Amino acid sequence: MAAAAPPLGPAAALRRVLRYAAPFRARFAVKLALLLASIGPLVLLPWPGKIVIDHVIESVPLDPAAYPFFLRPALAPLAGAAPGEILLWTVVAQLVLLVVVGGFGASFREQDTADAYLAGGHDTQTRTENEANAGFSLSGGLLGWLDFRWTMRLTQDLNHHYRTSLFERVHQLPMTAFDDERIGDAVYRVMIDTPSITTACHRILLTPVGSTAMIAAAAFAMAVSAQSRPELMFAALAMIPVALLASLPLATSMRRRSHASRAAGAVTTSTAEEGLAQVLAVQSMGAGAQQRAHFDRDSWSSFGAYRAVVRTSMAAFLLGFVPGSIVVGWALMHAAGLVITGELTRGHFLVIFTYFVQASIAAVSLGALWFDLQGAAAGLERVFFLMDQPAERDADGARPFPGLRGGLRFESVGYRYPDGTRALDGVSFEARVGTLSAVVGPAGSGKTTLAHLAARFLEPSEGRVLLDGEDARRWTRDSLQARISYVFQETFLFDGTVAENLRLGAPDASDERLWRALDEARATEFVSRLPQGLATRVGRGGSQLSVGQRQRLAIARALVRESDVLILDEPTSALDPETETALVESLHAAGRERLVLVIAHRLSTIRSAHQILFLGDGRLVERGTHDELMARPEGAYRRFVELQAIGA
Repeated sequence: MAAAAPPLGPAAALRRVLRYAAPFRARFAVKLALLLASIGPLVLLPWPGKIVIDHVIESVPLDPAAYPFFLRPALAPLAGAAPGEILLWTVVAQLVLLVVVGGFGASFREQDTADAYLAGGHDTQTRTENEANAGFSLSGGLLGWLDFRWTMRLTQDLNHHYRTSLFERVHQLPMTAFDDERIGDAVYRVMIDTPSITTACHRILLTPVGSTAMIAAAAFAMAVSAQSRPELMFAALAMIPVALLASLPLATSMRRRSHASRAAGAVTTSTAEEGLAQVLAVQSMGAGAQQRAHFDRDSWSSFGAYRAVVRTSMAAFLLGFVPGSIVVGWALMHAAGLVITGELTRGHFLVIFTYFVQASIAAVSLGALWFDLQGAAAGLERVFFLMDQPAERDADGARPFPGLRGGLRFESVGYRYPDGTRALDGVSFEARVGTLSAVVGPAGSGKTTLAHLAARFLEPSEGRVLLDGEDARRWTRDSLQARISYVFQETFLFDGTVAENLRLGAPDASDERLWRALDEARATEFVSRLPQGLATRVGRGGSQLSVGQRQRLAIARALVRESDVLILDEPTSALDPETETALVESLHAAGRERLVLVIAHRLSTIRSAHQILFLGDGRLVERGTHDELMARPEGAYRRFVELQAIGA
């Protein structure tokens, strides 16, 4: 790809991603509200277990004053109640919690949560599918259902917005942007790297708020209980530095390995895309085993790169496991000792230790946040690199192109590709509306580059391209290219119907207009014979059509636009002589109100041109009609024609 701005660092990428999430800030605020609403019921979950243990199993009289203030109103009717009555009340309360938040019992194993993640999938692609469609909630039940639906739609809309923005950006890049990169890499960035925004936004916006609120809620509930044990809460908070110190040294390694994994996945995608697109060439050359080995090597490298990501995650886990286990072990032993000495009831042990676990998990999420963001940062850096590629921009003050009335003129035009290769040097000529100009020359002489400059797919490195005497850069690129129809040497058709392909540049064209263009392109006969006529699907890349049929359909598509300029690159290379002759006549007819520029090698196509431009080594060697150029005994064009005659 073309050179771009220096790559962003992880912090800059994460700050920048929040700007892309700004249009969704109101919906993220609702998600945060749902998240906070889910935390409240979690505070209630351990208390029914305590009630059953202390007042049903052990038959200790229930005293509402021994419970936090937020439970006393509900427990007041049970003061002095029998164990059976207390058990019935507890079961009803549990059923209510189950319906509202999916919670039952005191442990996380008994608490339902809502999510929608694919099973298995220890690779970047499966994780990406989860990130692009993430729906989750701390709660289950009705609240979890609402939170889940809201989160999934937010995730999908955010990812869709981001993905389509990048797709649009790719189409704004100059034609040279992908000279050094395969299309598969861009596909990987658009489809696999973009969901990093989902992970980054959820973790940056939700984790600090949710984890802090969970710790605060657990600490508050523990503090207002009759048997408060603040040392256990401090032990839970100690998990923040434990997670931070265990993960921080490996953060850079995680980001680097995530980059390598994504790059390897992009190579595999590119290899698959190239191999499948060229499957006929592979089969014709008997190179299936060679291509399989190529894909096998790239695919296995991709899996190996992801295993390195997993190893880094495991290393961070192991670094935090020992000190974390010490903290948890001390808390468990300390709480158990309090039960033995009678300072805690068995039921309250359940409450206190549940709060400790809730706060510890939230603390680990906070401490490991920077480490967890590194995989997303790697994807974001790859996406922003593509976003930051220099796009084609109109000059200040550029205006809409009003249409071509006179003609096109090259004034000493030269062009160098980004790698320094010179394609054209000092080319000057003029072509008028109502004429057909043919561009001729040996391979590599600069013919296609000249056509791309005429269509303003490229900008000249030297000289000027003039339209009706005005520099082409005076007009906006979109408005100018809307008045130009270009037929490439390689025929590009989409997997749609004949009509959909013909209307690519003119969505509102009538069927009558389509048939008129098909007639001019000498394609009416074969389209009429198709099973459903204009409604027949042509297959991916036009696979259901012959090469000649695809070529004529591409020409018809250009004619449907009724543009001012028609540029065709080898339009008759796959046509039989009779069809070619008829098509050339049609091009002359179509050119009565257009400027037609044709790149061709076949003499039958160029003989009748109003002027022939013969290129050699990027220079305009000769210019004139066929007869004028043939009258030059030592002329380059004449030698070209004579060599064709010998070859025939």
